[in-house]
Amino acid sequence: MSSRYAVFGNPIAHSRSPAIHQAFAAQRGEALDYQRIEAPLDDFAGAVAAFFADRGAGANVTVPFKEQAFRLCGQLTERARSAGAVNTLWQQDGTLWGDNTDGIGLVTDLTDHLGWTLRDARVLVLGAGGAVRGVLQPLLAAAPAQLVIANRTADKATALAAEFGGAVQGGGFDALHGHFDVVINGTAASLSGAVPPLPAGSIDQHSCCYDMVYGDQLTPFLQWAQRQGAAVADGLGMLVEQAAASFRQWHGWEPDTVPVRVALRGR
Repeated sequence: MSSRYAVFGNPIAHSRSPAIHQAFAAQRGEALDYQRIEAPLDDFAGAVAAFFADRGAGANVTVPFKEQAFRLCGQLTERARSAGAVNTLWQQDGTLWGDNTDGIGLVTDLTDHLGWTLRDARVLVLGAGGAVRGVLQPLLAAAPAQLVIANRTADKATALAAEFGGAVQGGGFDALHGHFDVVINGTAASLSGAVPPLPAGSIDQHSCCYDMVYGDQLTPFLQWAQRQGAAVADGLGMLVEQAAASFRQWHGWEPDTVPVRVALRGR
């Protein structure tokens, strides 16, 4: 019987992960058993154990279980350890391994597909939650001149920045100053129609603005950024690229993300 793959979340019906991974497998001329699993909020660990006991070979993890997945793992990759969260699971010699591919998915989309420059750039990341924590180490590895976190609750941003030993600066929106080359929105503001309160002059026509949220229309943040003349992009590319990194981890094979991204955008 064939191996099984899945994505865990709650809710999970909206997930595009099955379509993405099945499209990757089709590039190799293979079918892939990849399902959505809505794990109980009070028994994620039980759902994962049952999955791997029944032909489970690899799993993705989304909201709200990434931190729980981190705690379940017997072994972690360095980027998962840095993120404090796991979105990719597999078993090896009876041990549950965890990785976090969100950050490398973001950086790959920014640099390889959008052509934006992170090296020596002044980069601002909005928010200080799990989504932001997961991308900071890969962003730092891209060697920006400065990496700043801004959050409505300044203390939360300051505390998160402190975990990176001075390589990251953190504070409130009111402490921001100067122009940023790249701004990445990792807050949930777009889901409620709000725009993070960036000071005047933070971005202009030389800036690039990215929202981790994606949808059929530009988010309020990206609409605002576009009015300032900035280049804009949403998180669909990040979604595809983090999936590709998971696929590579499980199968040892590099999928072509371009046609998958184009197909998803066309829906």
